[in-house]
Amino acid sequence: MGRNVIGRTSNNKTFLHKLCQGPAPWLAPMVIVLVALFIVPTVQVIVYSFTNASLLRPTYSYTLRSYAQVLTNPETYVILKNTFIFVFFSVVFQTLLGLVIALAVDKGEQINFHGSVFIRVICLLSWAIPGVIVGVVWNFLYTETGTGILIYIFDVLGLPDVHFLTDPDTALTSTIIANIWRGTAQSMILTYAGLKTIPRDIIEASSIDGANSLQRLWKIILPTIFSVISTNIILNTINTFNTFDMIISLTNGGPGRATEVLAMTSYNQIFSGQMNLGRGSVYATILLFINSCMAAVYFYVLHRRNKG
Repeated sequence: MGRNVIGRTSNNKTFLHKLCQGPAPWLAPMVIVLVALFIVPTVQVIVYSFTNASLLRPTYSYTLRSYAQVLTNPETYVILKNTFIFVFFSVVFQTLLGLVIALAVDKGEQINFHGSVFIRVICLLSWAIPGVIVGVVWNFLYTETGTGILIYIFDVLGLPDVHFLTDPDTALTSTIIANIWRGTAQSMILTYAGLKTIPRDIIEASSIDGANSLQRLWKIILPTIFSVISTNIILNTINTFNTFDMIISLTNGGPGRATEVLAMTSYNQIFSGQMNLGRGSVYATILLFINSCMAAVYFYVLHRRNKG
């Protein structure tokens, strides 16, 4: 029996020694932070979505009423429509403009154009600006009084005034434009990095074979950096779905609900007057489901890229 105890003790020491020699000590802090700051709050949000919890009372009961109230509310589908319109046009133009700017910067470097470095710096600066500041800056641009920059330019050009943020028909478009400016920088940086992976001899060989610029772009450049572009689109889509800070400082979701998106609705339900934790968690869960689908697509594309 004594030998068995000694053997078990020796085995435990060997196991602990191997454990300490492995990656566990290095991964443990990250796992703890991930569980504490992401996994636990996410599970709590999902649990609260099945309750009638409110910040105004300490008790709650489990029910599907919050889901029923959200899914039968016509305003929910207006918000979903705003969200998908906002995401679609933002991502499309962010990707296209990022590609155009990246191609221009890359071409400028080939011909030793000194302004290329300046453009890269400007893109990095616009990428680093917090969303709240972006909203404030564009609010100044859109101001419809005499101090508004765009209104002043329109007056100088003799163009009619535009109600950028007070007209429901133009407020969402104005918000999308501001978000396109904000997200184009990321698209440009990722696309530019992808362009740098293309061997120059392939481009030069295609030029010798008589391919023009459009043919090189369509037949060589885009297929070569397709995985980068697809990754960029997915990341931009996830970021745009989660956009909240810029909208709250630019329009606060108005006028009415013309620019309100899912992330902002969740915040308003929980914190802005209504204090309804149950319904707010339902909106957050819907957004979580959408983001999870996009993350799954991202990992699939990443897996295909690594496999290829």
